Amino acid sequence: MLSKSKIKFIHSLALRKNRTERRVFLAEGPKLVGDLLGKDKAMLLLATKEWLDRRHENGCLSEEIVEVDEDELSKASLQKHPQQVIAVFCQKKREITPQTLRGRLSLMLDGVQDPGNLGTIVRIADWFGIENVICSHETADIYNPKAIQATMGSIARVNVFYTDIVRLTDMLPELFPVYGTLLDGKDIYAQKLTTEGIIVMGNEGNGLSENMRKKVNRSLYIPNFPLGRKTADSLNVAIATSVICSEFRRQQSCIK
Repeated sequence: MLSKSKIKFIHSLALRKNRTERRVFLAEGPKLVGDLLGKDKAMLLLATKEWLDRRHENGCLSEEIVEVDEDELSKASLQKHPQQVIAVFCQKKREITPQTLRGRLSLMLDGVQDPGNLGTIVRIADWFGIENVICSHETADIYNPKAIQATMGSIARVNVFYTDIVRLTDMLPELFPVYGTLLDGKDIYAQKLTTEGIIVMGNEGNGLSENMRKKVNRSLYIPNFPLGRKTADSLNVAIATSVICSEFRRQQSCIK
């Protein structure tokens, strides 16, 4: 039997202040919860008998497991169409250092506001083998339920950090590649891209902040096709991130 207090607790996690205070987050659905359980034990798990019967290690899944029916699941869920399982996990406390960025490609987000975009970018990072996504304090909360759902399980494999990104870039070696997409940047398809560096993506409406523009030492631009044709004013930040990461990895595979 699912208690009203547990339903109230789960609903409370829609608010950032409650997630932050308790240092937990919510995940829903077999794919997302399954990926997370592959890395960590849940604090609370609500699941249908059908879902639980498919798992043979139920005792290792969560500190507390509550079997629920479809009606109870619907009452607890934040989704319009809940699917079999809801879980509460502890937030990871992560700290980023300049050394973490050396010898690899990382993404840096400068004020990305939409949780859906943020979650999709984490999913893109996972696809292209980028292990670290560094967010400014102005970027949306990765533990927002919409962001978590948009990662489609990639949050289990990608490290997401929040820090003062200007200060962090100041701590890097002078010639460390810091890429940024700017309207006056250079055609990405005509540039030799490195296997080490940071790709900085900006706010949906305003792009990179003035302080981060000053830190970019390799500016890029995604050209529209054909040149000179009137097109959309811009690309969605998640789509632009995908295009850029794809070109970085394409060049890297060609080198091999």
